[in-house]
Amino acid sequence: MRRVFFILGLIFWSISAFSQSTNLIDILGRVDSTSEIENIHVLNKTAQKFTITDRNGHFKIAVKLNDTLTFTSIQHFNKEVLVTKEILANRVVYVKLDEKINELDEVVIGKVLTGNLMSDIGNIEGEAPISFYDVGIPGYTGKPATQSERRLKEAGDFKPKMLLGVLTGGLPLNPILNGLSGRTKRLKNRVKLEEKEALIQSIKARLSKDFFASNPLEEDLKMDFFYFCADDANFLQHCKNNIDFKILIFLRMKYRQYLNNLDSSKN
Repeated sequence: MRRVFFILGLIFWSISAFSQSTNLIDILGRVDSTSEIENIHVLNKTAQKFTITDRNGHFKIAVKLNDTLTFTSIQHFNKEVLVTKEILANRVVYVKLDEKINELDEVVIGKVLTGNLMSDIGNIEGEAPISFYDVGIPGYTGKPATQSERRLKEAGDFKPKMLLGVLTGGLPLNPILNGLSGRTKRLKNRVKLEEKEALIQSIKARLSKDFFASNPLEEDLKMDFFYFCADDANFLQHCKNNIDFKILIFLRMKYRQYLNNLDSSKN
Protein backbone atom coordinates (compact mmCIF):
# COMPACT_ATOMS: atom_id res chain seq x y z
CA MET A 1 0.00 0.00 0.00
CA ARG A 2 2.84 2.38 0.83
CA ARG A 3 4.39 1.68 -2.55
CA VAL A 4 1.10 2.58 -4.27
CA PHE A 5 0.92 5.92 -2.41
CA PHE A 6 4.57 6.57 -3.25
CA ILE A 7 3.99 5.95 -6.97
CA LEU A 8 0.84 8.11 -6.99
CA GLY A 9 2.69 10.89 -5.22
CA LEU A 10 5.53 10.67 -7.72
CA ILE A 11 3.05 10.88 -10.60
CA PHE A 12 1.31 13.94 -9.14
CA TRP A 13 4.66 15.61 -8.50
CA SER A 14 5.76 14.95 -12.10
CA ILE A 15 2.50 16.35 -13.48
CA SER A 16 2.82 19.44 -11.30
CA ALA A 17 6.45 19.99 -12.33
CA PHE A 18 5.55 19.56 -16.02
CA SER A 19 2.65 21.98 -15.70
CA GLN A 20 4.90 24.61 -14.08
CA SER A 21 7.44 24.26 -16.87
CA THR A 22 4.87 24.69 -19.65
CA ASN A 23 2.43 27.27 -18.24
CA LEU A 24 3.20 30.90 -19.00
CA ILE A 25 3.52 33.38 -16.16
CA ASP A 26 3.64 37.17 -16.29
CA ILE A 27 6.93 38.86 -15.43
CA LEU A 28 7.69 42.54 -15.05
CA GLY A 29 10.66 44.11 -16.81
CA ARG A 30 12.51 47.36 -17.18
CA VAL A 31 14.69 48.55 -20.06
CA ASP A 32 17.53 50.99 -19.44
CA SER A 33 19.48 53.05 -21.99
CA THR A 34 21.14 56.41 -22.53
CA SER A 35 18.55 57.02 -25.26
CA GLU A 36 14.74 57.07 -25.28
CA ILE A 37 13.24 53.94 -23.67
CA GLU A 38 9.57 54.33 -24.65
CA ASN A 39 7.96 52.13 -27.36
CA ILE A 40 10.77 49.56 -27.44
CA HIS A 41 9.45 46.31 -28.92
CA VAL A 42 9.59 43.25 -26.64
CA LEU A 43 8.87 39.89 -28.29
CA ASN A 44 8.72 36.44 -26.71
CA LYS A 45 9.94 34.55 -29.79
CA THR A 46 9.16 31.16 -28.25
CA ALA A 47 5.57 31.84 -27.18
CA GLN A 48 4.84 34.53 -29.81
CA LYS A 49 3.86 37.12 -27.19
CA PHE A 50 4.46 40.83 -27.89
CA THR A 51 4.42 44.11 -25.97
CA ILE A 52 6.11 47.53 -25.86
CA THR A 53 7.72 49.56 -23.09
CA ASP A 54 6.06 52.59 -21.50
CA ARG A 55 7.68 56.03 -21.09
CA ASN A 56 9.73 54.74 -18.11
CA GLY A 57 10.95 51.61 -19.91
CA HIS A 58 8.63 49.26 -18.00
CA PHE A 59 6.79 46.31 -19.56
CA LYS A 60 4.93 43.08 -18.68
CA ILE A 61 5.03 39.88 -20.74
CA ALA A 62 4.10 36.21 -20.35
CA VAL A 63 7.00 33.72 -20.35
CA LYS A 64 8.11 30.25 -19.31
CA LEU A 65 11.50 28.70 -18.64
CA ASN A 66 14.03 28.93 -21.53
CA ASP A 67 11.88 31.29 -23.61
CA THR A 68 13.81 33.87 -25.64
CA LEU A 69 12.93 37.57 -25.32
CA THR A 70 13.98 39.89 -28.15
CA PHE A 71 14.29 43.66 -27.72
CA THR A 72 14.25 45.80 -30.88
CA SER A 73 14.27 49.52 -31.57
CA ILE A 74 15.61 51.69 -34.35
CA GLN A 75 17.64 53.59 -31.75
CA HIS A 76 19.29 50.51 -30.23
CA PHE A 77 21.16 47.37 -31.16
CA ASN A 78 18.91 44.28 -31.01
CA LYS A 79 19.28 42.17 -27.87
CA GLU A 80 18.08 38.70 -26.85
CA VAL A 81 17.55 37.50 -23.26
CA LEU A 82 17.02 33.87 -22.19
CA VAL A 83 14.42 33.35 -19.46
CA THR A 84 16.25 31.62 -16.60
CA LYS A 85 15.06 30.00 -13.37
CA GLU A 86 16.20 33.11 -11.49
CA ILE A 87 14.05 35.38 -13.70
CA LEU A 88 11.03 33.09 -13.18
CA ALA A 89 11.59 32.95 -9.42
CA ASN A 90 11.82 36.74 -9.09
CA ARG A 91 9.34 37.44 -11.90
CA VAL A 92 11.51 40.43 -12.81
CA VAL A 93 13.99 41.09 -15.63
CA TYR A 94 16.29 44.08 -16.17
CA VAL A 95 17.72 44.73 -19.64
CA LYS A 96 20.42 47.23 -20.62
CA LEU A 97 20.31 48.28 -24.30
CA ASP A 98 23.18 49.87 -26.24
CA GLU A 99 22.30 52.99 -28.19
CA LYS A 100 22.92 52.83 -31.95
CA ILE A 101 24.35 56.07 -33.30
CA ASN A 102 24.88 56.38 -37.05
CA GLU A 103 27.95 58.55 -37.46
CA LEU A 104 27.57 60.95 -40.36
CA ASP A 105 30.42 62.03 -42.60
CA GLU A 106 31.77 65.44 -41.67
CA VAL A 107 30.74 68.16 -44.10
CA VAL A 108 32.21 71.65 -44.27
CA ILE A 109 29.60 74.26 -45.20
CA GLY A 110 30.52 77.80 -46.10
CA LYS A 111 33.89 79.43 -45.63
CA VAL A 112 36.67 77.75 -43.64
CA LEU A 113 37.97 79.72 -40.66
CA THR A 114 41.65 80.64 -40.84
CA GLY A 115 42.20 81.37 -37.15
CA ASN A 116 42.73 85.07 -37.85
CA LEU A 117 39.73 86.62 -36.09
CA MET A 118 39.61 89.90 -38.01
CA SER A 119 40.06 88.10 -41.34
CA ASP A 120 37.34 85.53 -40.56
CA ILE A 121 34.87 88.25 -39.49
CA GLY A 122 35.49 90.08 -42.75
CA ASN A 123 34.68 86.93 -44.76
CA ILE A 124 31.31 86.31 -43.07
CA GLU A 125 28.35 86.87 -45.37
CA GLY A 126 24.59 87.12 -44.90
CA GLU A 127 22.26 88.61 -42.36
CA ALA A 128 20.34 87.12 -39.47
CA PRO A 129 16.89 85.92 -40.61
CA ILE A 130 13.78 87.85 -39.55
CA SER A 131 11.31 85.83 -37.49
CA PHE A 132 7.56 86.24 -37.01
CA TYR A 133 8.18 87.86 -33.64
CA ASP A 134 10.49 90.52 -35.11
CA VAL A 135 7.56 92.04 -37.02
CA GLY A 136 4.90 91.46 -34.36
CA ILE A 137 3.16 88.49 -36.02
CA PRO A 138 2.21 85.36 -33.98
CA GLY A 139 4.96 82.77 -34.32
CA TYR A 140 5.13 79.10 -35.22
CA THR A 141 1.92 77.18 -34.55
CA GLY A 142 2.74 73.86 -36.24
CA LYS A 143 3.63 70.46 -34.79
CA PRO A 144 5.15 70.70 -31.27
CA ALA A 145 8.86 69.88 -31.11
CA THR A 146 9.94 66.56 -29.59
CA GLN A 147 12.14 66.41 -26.50
CA SER A 148 15.24 65.74 -28.62
CA GLU A 149 14.38 68.62 -30.98
CA ARG A 150 14.02 70.96 -28.00
CA ARG A 151 17.36 69.79 -26.61
CA LEU A 152 18.99 70.37 -29.98
CA LYS A 153 17.56 73.87 -30.13
CA GLU A 154 18.82 74.60 -26.60
CA ALA A 155 22.26 73.25 -27.48
CA GLY A 156 22.51 75.66 -30.42
CA ASP A 157 24.35 75.22 -33.67
CA PHE A 158 27.65 77.07 -34.11
CA LYS A 159 27.88 79.38 -37.13
CA PRO A 160 30.83 81.64 -38.08
CA LYS A 161 28.63 84.75 -37.79
CA MET A 162 28.50 84.15 -34.03
CA LEU A 163 32.10 85.37 -33.84
CA LEU A 164 30.71 88.87 -34.31
CA GLY A 165 29.63 88.60 -30.69
CA VAL A 166 33.27 89.08 -29.67
CA LEU A 167 33.03 92.73 -30.75
CA THR A 168 29.83 93.36 -28.79
CA GLY A 169 30.59 91.18 -25.78
CA GLY A 170 27.75 88.79 -26.62
CA LEU A 171 29.62 85.68 -27.81
CA PRO A 172 27.26 82.65 -27.32
CA LEU A 173 29.11 79.90 -25.46
CA ASN A 174 26.55 77.07 -25.65
CA PRO A 175 26.83 76.41 -29.41
CA ILE A 176 30.63 76.47 -29.25
CA LEU A 177 30.93 74.18 -26.20
CA ASN A 178 28.30 71.72 -27.46
CA GLY A 179 29.93 71.66 -30.88
CA LEU A 180 33.38 70.92 -29.46
CA SER A 181 32.08 68.19 -27.11
CA GLY A 182 30.14 66.48 -29.92
CA ARG A 183 26.78 66.91 -28.12
CA THR A 184 25.22 68.83 -30.99
CA LYS A 185 26.16 66.09 -33.46
CA ARG A 186 24.74 63.38 -31.18
CA LEU A 187 21.48 65.31 -30.77
CA LYS A 188 21.17 65.73 -34.55
CA ASN A 189 21.62 61.97 -34.98
CA ARG A 190 19.01 61.30 -32.30
CA VAL A 191 16.46 63.62 -33.93
CA LYS A 192 17.02 61.81 -37.24
CA LEU A 193 16.54 58.39 -35.58
CA GLU A 194 13.31 59.54 -33.93
CA GLU A 195 12.09 60.86 -37.28
CA LYS A 196 12.73 57.41 -38.79
CA GLU A 197 10.97 55.66 -35.88
CA ALA A 198 7.87 57.84 -36.26
CA LEU A 199 7.82 57.24 -40.02
CA ILE A 200 8.16 53.46 -39.54
CA GLN A 201 5.21 53.37 -37.14
CA SER A 202 3.11 55.46 -39.56
CA ILE A 203 3.91 53.19 -42.53
CA LYS A 204 3.30 50.05 -40.46
CA ALA A 205 -0.11 51.30 -39.30
CA ARG A 206 -1.24 52.32 -42.80
CA LEU A 207 0.28 49.78 -45.15
CA SER A 208 1.41 46.61 -43.34
CA LYS A 209 -1.91 44.72 -43.72
CA ASP A 210 -2.13 45.22 -47.49
CA PHE A 211 1.61 44.81 -48.05
CA PHE A 212 2.00 41.49 -46.20
CA ALA A 213 -1.16 40.12 -47.85
CA SER A 214 0.76 39.94 -51.14
CA ASN A 215 4.28 39.73 -49.64
CA PRO A 216 4.01 37.08 -46.90
CA LEU A 217 6.40 37.11 -43.94
CA GLU A 218 6.39 35.35 -40.58
CA GLU A 219 4.85 37.46 -37.81
CA ASP A 220 8.03 37.68 -35.71
CA LEU A 221 9.98 38.98 -38.74
CA LYS A 222 7.64 41.78 -39.80
CA MET A 223 8.96 44.45 -37.40
CA ASP A 224 12.53 43.41 -38.21
CA PHE A 225 11.71 43.94 -41.89
CA PHE A 226 10.56 47.52 -41.24
CA TYR A 227 13.79 48.27 -39.35
CA PHE A 228 15.71 46.75 -42.26
CA CYS A 229 13.95 49.24 -44.54
CA ALA A 230 14.76 52.13 -42.19
CA ASP A 231 18.48 51.25 -42.28
CA ASP A 232 18.52 52.05 -46.00
CA ALA A 233 20.37 55.32 -46.61
CA ASN A 234 17.52 56.49 -48.89
CA PHE A 235 14.67 55.54 -46.53
CA LEU A 236 13.58 59.11 -45.73
CA GLN A 237 13.97 60.18 -49.36
CA HIS A 238 11.64 57.39 -50.58
CA CYS A 239 9.11 57.37 -47.76
CA LYS A 240 8.86 60.84 -46.17
CA ASN A 241 6.06 63.01 -47.57
CA ASN A 242 5.50 60.52 -50.38
CA ILE A 243 2.31 58.89 -51.64
CA ASP A 244 1.57 55.33 -50.47
CA PHE A 245 2.02 53.91 -53.98
CA LYS A 246 5.67 55.03 -54.13
CA ILE A 247 6.28 53.84 -50.58
CA LEU A 248 4.95 50.38 -51.51
CA ILE A 249 7.34 50.24 -54.48
CA PHE A 250 10.23 50.91 -52.09
CA LEU A 251 8.95 48.28 -49.61
CA ARG A 252 8.72 45.62 -52.36
CA MET A 253 12.29 46.35 -53.46
CA LYS A 254 13.50 46.00 -49.84
CA TYR A 255 11.35 42.86 -49.42
CA ARG A 256 13.32 41.06 -52.13
CA GLN A 257 16.61 42.13 -50.52
CA TYR A 258 15.35 40.99 -47.09
CA LEU A 259 14.41 37.52 -48.38
CA ASN A 260 17.83 37.18 -50.05
CA ASN A 261 19.51 38.05 -46.73
CA LEU A 262 17.41 35.44 -44.94
CA ASP A 263 18.35 32.77 -47.47
CA SER A 264 22.05 33.70 -47.20
CA SER A 265 21.98 33.47 -43.40
CA LYS A 266 20.32 30.02 -43.56
CA ASN A 267 22.94 28.75 -45.98
